[in-house]
Amino acid sequence: MTALIQQNPSDLASQVAEYFRRSVGNWHSERRYYTLPEGDTQEVASEITIEFLDQGCPDLINIAQLHELEDSIILTCGSKVNWKSSNSVSGKKLSKGATVFGVSETLLYRDQGFMTPKPVVAQYYLVDANTLCLRTEYNGSVFEEEIKLVGQRYRTRQTIISRAGEQTMIGQYLEKRIE
Repeated sequence: MTALIQQNPSDLASQVAEYFRRSVGNWHSERRYYTLPEGDTQEVASEITIEFLDQGCPDLINIAQLHELEDSIILTCGSKVNWKSSNSVSGKKLSKGATVFGVSETLLYRDQGFMTPKPVVAQYYLVDANTLCLRTEYNGSVFEEEIKLVGQRYRTRQTIISRAGEQTMIGQYLEKRIE
């Protein structure tokens, strides 16, 4: 996995910190999940709150401890995401929770994965100042995600989940900043 823009790790860390700062705020997310190969769909709406985390804050120290990193302040910055989700069609509440991301060079440490409560690590890169890409592998699955800031008010996201070389799910998201 390589970035389209070649960067040294310290430049990349400062650029992802700026990306996280620009993502701070409240967002309304409309998403659709396609299960492959059947094509079954699920529509989900979420209210998301994103916070920026500075190096040395308790949340990042906790992530470092979860991952058994030798230096508890190695994570240079991070992001905390809180969400509440419901089925877009029925309105039925689906989930609520929070996850924390911490950055160290070209790795993004998380307190939990999309499909596991265990800590996970993603490789990341920036295509440009507005587009963050992640690749995470665990439990035999690969999660590839692209999150793109579109102006000040929108984000798009796409997640592709694969298992044994076959795509099993695609998630597409449109997120609008709530003023």
